Amino acid sequence: MRGQVISTAVALCFAASLTAAAAAPPSAARSAPEPAARAARPATGPVLVDCFWHARVRPANFMLACGDGNSRLASLRWTTWGRDSAKAQGVNWVNDCKPYCAAGRFHAYSVVVRLDHAKPWKKHPRLRHYTRMTLVYNTDRPRSFPRTVVYPLWD
Repeated sequence: MRGQVISTAVALCFAASLTAAAAAPPSAARSAPEPAARAARPATGPVLVDCFWHARVRPANFMLACGDGNSRLASLRWTTWGRDSAKAQGVNWVNDCKPYCAAGRFHAYSVVVRLDHAKPWKKHPRLRHYTRMTLVYNTDRPRSFPRTVVYPLWD
């Protein structure tokens, strides 16, 4: 019986992560340039590397929790995107995972996003990418989160 409960919980978590990925607004898919367009328009500054190892410049949305989709940034409005740093305002959608993540609810938190520490990207050494993201919650924030959260970004 216990094995069946665990199997059901794992299946629900998997289904929730698929639903979260599929629930991305259609505009997010349209905002990504086609591969040929990306090649024709080289990045002038550092890029932000997403969960699928794609280089993005000023993305409107960004997945923070690549494995389960329980934290993502949306409605990003970039005010700067430069050689040393970038800054945007947007919304961090975070799953409260109560009573567990598959049954949890997503909550929206207003954030300022800062990117910095640009370094050559291992996958494409001629291209620099931001390696650190800082989120500053404007007002409300997820329970147990500090006002400022710093994330190292993948290479």
